[in-house]
Amino acid sequence: MGEYFAGWFPAGWEFLGYTLAALIQAVLLVHVIALGAFVFIWAERKVSGRIQDRLGPTRTGGAFGWLQSLADGIKLLSKEDLMPKDADPILFRLAPYVSFAASFAAFMALPFAFDWVALHLNVGLFFLIAVLGLEVFGVILAGYSSGSKWSLFGAMRQAAQVVSYEVPLGICVVVPLMICGTMDLVAIGEQQRGLFTNWLIFHDPFIFVAFWVYFTCAVASVNRAPFDLAEAESELVAGFLTEYSGIRWSLFFMAEYGSMILVSALAAILFFGGWNGPLPVFSGLMDLAPNYLGNCWWFGTLANLFGVLNLLIKASIGVIAMMWVRWTFPRLRVDQVITMCLKYCVPIAAVCLLGVLCWTALGVPFFNDLLPSQDRSLVREGWVRDAEKRAAKRIEQMEANAKQGSQGDVE
Repeated sequence: MGEYFAGWFPAGWEFLGYTLAALIQAVLLVHVIALGAFVFIWAERKVSGRIQDRLGPTRTGGAFGWLQSLADGIKLLSKEDLMPKDADPILFRLAPYVSFAASFAAFMALPFAFDWVALHLNVGLFFLIAVLGLEVFGVILAGYSSGSKWSLFGAMRQAAQVVSYEVPLGICVVVPLMICGTMDLVAIGEQQRGLFTNWLIFHDPFIFVAFWVYFTCAVASVNRAPFDLAEAESELVAGFLTEYSGIRWSLFFMAEYGSMILVSALAAILFFGGWNGPLPVFSGLMDLAPNYLGNCWWFGTLANLFGVLNLLIKASIGVIAMMWVRWTFPRLRVDQVITMCLKYCVPIAAVCLLGVLCWTALGVPFFNDLLPSQDRSLVREGWVRDAEKRAAKRIEQMEANAKQGSQGDVE
């Protein structure tokens, strides 16, 4: 997109095109987080209502209460923005933006369909996990700067929990990475194209177990019950959020829902085929008329739109599963949370990693035979060739722009 908009401007002003492309991508990603939070806040009320044999919101927006989230947002914006007398004013105001920025920045490397990603990185998986872990800095800043012991206790609990669960979460993420042989999320999703049997969740029994460990660690990393030690309203009132109100509190809330969407979408890409549907409809049509459909831009766009829909449906199922867990299981104590991580999640994740390694090294047949290693290597080589073509095209464009600029100086 940057190269496209850079062509709109004369030589020497290409940076305006790249700036415009970055602004468009940032606005789109903010809307993904904002609309996702808007929808899932309403969905959580309905899900919790059904689990607890209640109706949930029904008065705002008709029978389904679909405007309840909008009413909640207006209420938060109209609340007074309070700050404790003993708080550090700079850090107190900065903390919500740090948390939201970490959650938002991780979306930049998340592909929504084939090559539909704001920042295509060949180390996208590493970047996403690393940036998502920065959210805990906002929590620590909030707890430290609030001038309240309840906020500080909640922040320390959250930091200990997130850092602990990042270890098994990282091990589980390495399992599909080791099978696909790349950290490029676009390439990982593309290697699972075809029938649903190609999804990595069906690759072997170890990766099936690794997914459930990943899901447990993901629930803990986004501070959802039964791992909500940081808030623990019966002990710490509201944890690191105790002294926040209004728009600053809502930023923490949006960061939490954004992280839920992010880890669920990452699970869909790593284990459930990403943007590929259960049936290869578009690739089948392409095989019927490759010469015609291969040159149609609208066919590729339509396939990517259905890919985005597939990914959002899978991510939504993951978020709703987290809601179901929250409203079904009781909250764990701090010792039970650490025991769950160190005594169960870490050993099971390590065994799954070694199991997949031995399974592959010994040449045991995979359950998804439609994903042979030769095809995976071809896909990787194809992505390398595409990257080389894009780089060569970019160099040619820069050389042409430089040549035009030098001719203008001579004239």
